[in-house]
Amino acid sequence: MQLYGQHWTRREIEARVGRIEQIGGLRRLQWSEGLERQTEHIQVRTGAGLDFLVAPSRGMDISLAEFGGVPLSWQSPGGDIHPSYYDPAGEGWLRTAAGGLLMTCGLTYVGAPGSDEGRDYGLHGRVHHLPARHVSALGSWNNDNYDMIISGMVEESAIFSENLRLTRTIRSKLGRAQIVIDDVVENLGFGATPHMILYHFNFGFPLMDENTTVDFPSKRVKPRESNLPVEDYDRWQKPGPGYQERVYYHEDFSSEDVTVSIKNPNFPTAIAGKTIPLSVRLSWRTSQLPRLVQWKMPGAGVHVLGIEPANCYVEGRAVERQRGSLVHLEPGESREYSLRFEVLADE
Repeated sequence: MQLYGQHWTRREIEARVGRIEQIGGLRRLQWSEGLERQTEHIQVRTGAGLDFLVAPSRGMDISLAEFGGVPLSWQSPGGDIHPSYYDPAGEGWLRTAAGGLLMTCGLTYVGAPGSDEGRDYGLHGRVHHLPARHVSALGSWNNDNYDMIISGMVEESAIFSENLRLTRTIRSKLGRAQIVIDDVVENLGFGATPHMILYHFNFGFPLMDENTTVDFPSKRVKPRESNLPVEDYDRWQKPGPGYQERVYYHEDFSSEDVTVSIKNPNFPTAIAGKTIPLSVRLSWRTSQLPRLVQWKMPGAGVHVLGIEPANCYVEGRAVERQRGSLVHLEPGESREYSLRFEVLADE
């Protein structure tokens, strides 16, 4: 294991700590007041600066993520609201979306509220507000590496309608500032079911400031609204009142393996007065997630960048159906998705 700038064996580590949780590991937590009461989290400490919270109460998504005690992710105004307050109609999703590093959108609907084949759908679907079952959090030694693995199942189902299951596994290793997300979505039903999924990664202050740049591997960028400008899509800015959100679609990638990098040359550390160059990278394969949506919202009181790999765009299911791009899962069919998030710091 590589930790604190040198290599250690398992026994060398065990000789120096009473419990592994002294330097990293897993711990279950539960919030205790307000609208967040009884929301469950699993804290992951990598020992390499990256710490984050997995939320079994909310689709096995990832809430606050920090590096060296300084946040990387964005938090919504409502915080980690318990999913029982979720209103699926219209834009009710906005009242209870937690923010955090990852909000999963889907599993049968993504995008603006709309209707499809006589049925109404709210913003971004249900999965972000569905509690998981069969949740496991296991930390164990594998030779001289300490692996931390969290898994759970989230099911979106209705009588006479869809019956989809998301099985999510989140992996980290002690000594590495990295998160690997492996998902399997399967159709448990006996009829073909529309399947839309979008991984809504959210980045905020102080990672996002006036010095931050974003490197995209796309060769073509276009705004969702044709009247919006394209320039400065890859740069950040000070928060300002009245800023209207901008959504960009990225297309024509140079490789099947895609990486988006967010770079801040002056990322603040927990040590007063010291900054370091920091790079955050999000990677996936276009064979699994061919679409990339960018949400730019530096408005005052929000101030968030969304990087959103997906199998669809965000105009709703009816539009995807009209385009001929709506994905269906046949009975018993499954799709796999894998994403990697990592932090690189130049000390």
